[in-house]
Amino acid sequence: MANLSFILGVIGNVISILLFASPIKTFWGVIKKKSTGDYKGEPYITTLLSTSLWTLYGIINPDGLLVMTVNGAGAILQLIYVILFLVYAPKDAKVKAAKLVCVVNVGVLGTVTAVTLFAVHKNTRLTFVGILCTALTIGMYASPLSAMSTVVKTKSVEYMPFLLSLFLFLNAGVWSVYAVLVKDIYIGVPNAVGLFLGSAQLILYVIYKNKPVSTNPSEAIEEEEEEEEEEGGSAHPARRSIEMNSSLGNV
Repeated sequence: MANLSFILGVIGNVISILLFASPIKTFWGVIKKKSTGDYKGEPYITTLLSTSLWTLYGIINPDGLLVMTVNGAGAILQLIYVILFLVYAPKDAKVKAAKLVCVVNVGVLGTVTAVTLFAVHKNTRLTFVGILCTALTIGMYASPLSAMSTVVKTKSVEYMPFLLSLFLFLNAGVWSVYAVLVKDIYIGVPNAVGLFLGSAQLILYVIYKNKPVSTNPSEAIEEEEEEEEEEGGSAHPARRSIEMNSSLGNV
């Protein structure tokens, strides 16, 4: 059983890191254009907090090596995204994002870490951090709902790429089974929510797949960037929601 949980954890690490890496294409475009355009920094700032807290959870958990490794890698990638956003964002967005980073990634994370290490009894540290991680992750899982709503309204999955939805489903499924095997409710609950939403996305895809869609996330990004350049418009909000969803690779 221990060997099976380890194998699933390694598979979960691979899938999660692929999801964490999915915005690289977007930020490569940002670097080339030297501007973030109308993209928002909040998804990456929030996910940086989430992955950092999960890394802390993995550190204080005697059996949390695989949780620590995947979220440590995710935190590094999210930090890079946040730095790039701060470098290339317009002045107003940059100032707003910088303030949010100070509050969320310095203030909140620093406070939680200090309280965990110095104020919470050793026997309850895991519960304290686990509850925070679970609540934050479930809250972040609300982001795909806007994209799913757009799919239902437009009867098209254009802004909900199949491959991304499939990987999100697999990621939540693998970590849900892992949580059952290691008996970790804090990993299990948010991933059960993710598995439900991932299933709902795939069901919607089956229902509306006959409409013109972009099943390749990279192609969807490229097409939308071309539309932005030609029309001077902003990225579709549902597309941004899916991109935030892609950063939820943490357990």
